[in-house]
Amino acid sequence: MSMFDKLESVVARYEQLTEKLADPSIYDRLKEFKEVSSERSNIEEVVIAYREYKKIKDDLDGSKEILKNEKDEDLREMAKMELSELEALIPAIEDRMKILLLPKDPLDDRNVIMELRAGAGGDEASIFVADMFRMYQNYFRHLGYKIELDSMSESDQGIKEIIYTVTGDKVYSKLKWEAGVHRVQRVPKTETMGRVHTSTITIAVMPEVDEVEFELNPNELRIDVYRSGGAGGQSVNTTDSAVRVTHLPTGMSVANQDQKSQLKNKEKALKILRSRIYDNMVKAQKDEIDSERRGQIGDGDRSEKIRTYNYPQNRISDHRIGLTVHNLDGVMNGDLGGITEALVAHHQAELMKGQED
Repeated sequence: MSMFDKLESVVARYEQLTEKLADPSIYDRLKEFKEVSSERSNIEEVVIAYREYKKIKDDLDGSKEILKNEKDEDLREMAKMELSELEALIPAIEDRMKILLLPKDPLDDRNVIMELRAGAGGDEASIFVADMFRMYQNYFRHLGYKIELDSMSESDQGIKEIIYTVTGDKVYSKLKWEAGVHRVQRVPKTETMGRVHTSTITIAVMPEVDEVEFELNPNELRIDVYRSGGAGGQSVNTTDSAVRVTHLPTGMSVANQDQKSQLKNKEKALKILRSRIYDNMVKAQKDEIDSERRGQIGDGDRSEKIRTYNYPQNRISDHRIGLTVHNLDGVMNGDLGGITEALVAHHQAELMKGQED
């Protein structure tokens, strides 16, 4: 199927979905309404680009017709100029349509749950978790995203672990590139000899999933309650408000004690556990469907070192695409967009190459 056959097919589907949304009864079927609205929204940009392309082609034909039949030299000169301007627009819009037709990650529209954890490096790793959390907060403000803290375990120097939910427009599409091991090289505050140390943190980025989409079997869960306190608790409670939920088939468990209410701690623990299990299921399916792409952009392998932050050289290196930028200060203040755009562009180029092969 040619690109233009695909585009015609997308337009036909868009019009079909538009007709469905015009039916008032669809609002009584909320699940269907959500699915139809989401699908239509996802292909709308393609349809707009194709309609723009067709208008340019129509205008081109009009200019050619004038050159063919018009005797007036002024009109012919205007038609020549218009023809040249319109022809210059064609390559860019064709490239844009090719990109818009690339396979979409069905999770891109999701909100996410992010988990930042200190790895190797002791206190310095915890300090870097706190630095990265501040960086993401600034980045989220720029994107207009909202953040809700789910759980945090602090250390004397920084943050050992923090889990939070990020909501907004196409959050997963922007943040999925952050999953993996992040390495920092700098002189720690506690270093008296001025030596550069290397520390690591791990970041998990999981698509948020609600109970309707993926339901945990209550018979496969063990729920333990205990008293909040110690690392991660904001205060020591005299009631058993802390909750640990364990998924027996996988052995995964999530504990939450940040809320004073046992019910709220249970809800947050279940939300995080549900997303972790769903995230693992999605990764397993991706690996099975396309093992050749395993370990590339978007894989989210948490054992993979994806990026190095070198403070003495003010340098950030993204190892997946060989990208190096000397703007560490700017990035740590939330200017992450350039790196994300480079990762997206590389991923799109790989997809296009795969289609040509």
